[in-house]
Amino acid sequence: MSRIGKIPVKVPGGVKVSFRDEVMTVEGPKGKLSQKYHPVVTFENKGEEIVVDRLNNEKQTVAYHGLYRNLLNNMVIGVSAGFSKTLVITGVGYRAEVQGNVLNMSLGYSSDVYVGIPDGISVTADAQGKVVVNGIDKQQVGEFAAQIRKLRLPEPYKGKGVKYENEQIRRKVGKSGVK
Repeated sequence: MSRIGKIPVKVPGGVKVSFRDEVMTVEGPKGKLSQKYHPVVTFENKGEEIVVDRLNNEKQTVAYHGLYRNLLNNMVIGVSAGFSKTLVITGVGYRAEVQGNVLNMSLGYSSDVYVGIPDGISVTADAQGKVVVNGIDKQQVGEFAAQIRKLRLPEPYKGKGVKYENEQIRRKVGKSGVK
């Protein structure tokens, strides 16, 4: 039994949700998102909340039940509040700045790294090395933040590199710590 799928999705004011032709569409103050879904899952709109149900108890159907409930919840949160990921750039000479829709980063390589910012995502960078990725699609925000992090993974000796704000880096002792 899907425990996630049983929880109703709360719809805040100003958000419209519609289900038509196996596509769920959520429209809110920040934008519009749509997602295809499998017909074994049904949605029932009860005013300020939506209840997700399934047609049978097969293993794959139970998996779809929780999946589409969570996807719908993420879409509702995205169009009403939005999602953000914060990255911290640590290292001498490491910096980032936004120029139009391009993120320019100096990460200790021989030349700067330029990353194009996709549509639907906004990026801000400050002088202290914080890069904030904002958007309405949770998957897109997480994917773009992971791509930025992958450009210079944090290293365990000095902690230099790009890491998430709440990420803990397991530090190692260098050669001098062996004495």
